[in-house]
Amino acid sequence: MTKVNVPSTNATRLLRAEGVDYAEHLYRYEARGGTRVSARELGVDEHAIIKTLVMEDQDRKPLVVLMHGDREVSTRALARALGLRSVEPCKPEVADRHSGYQVGGTSPFGTRKPMPVYAEASLFALPRIYINGGSRGFLVSMAPAELARVLKPVEVSVAIEAPSAKP
Repeated sequence: MTKVNVPSTNATRLLRAEGVDYAEHLYRYEARGGTRVSARELGVDEHAIIKTLVMEDQDRKPLVVLMHGDREVSTRALARALGLRSVEPCKPEVADRHSGYQVGGTSPFGTRKPMPVYAEASLFALPRIYINGGSRGFLVSMAPAELARVLKPVEVSVAIEAPSAKP
């Protein structure tokens, strides 16, 4: 049996330090494949894959939004829920600077800068979630309660149906 090298990242170091019960999952990363690829590679429902999105408000203050892989964030609804004029996704290089991770490998755990975290409320109804572990092609799975305990996110309801990306 071949030993697989699982990356040690800021995210996994934080999870271990917090005593989080999690499992590690490696998969073959595909550029621009998104959560559809990770769900396919791991054999799990894309709805249980949670994407970590780095966004900015109208004053360029960063924030993190956690969303189901098969849904998108209504930035209009998010801004309204937060009492802001606007919220928009960061450019990849800006997101990298804020988080300390590369886009495609962004974890909400162990970010370079502390940022407020907002999570789609419905993800807490899932029995288990899969979220980036801090490297491309590397997810960690855990009970949503563990994510809530460590990140203390604000729950929001800002999901919209993602356009079908079927080939």
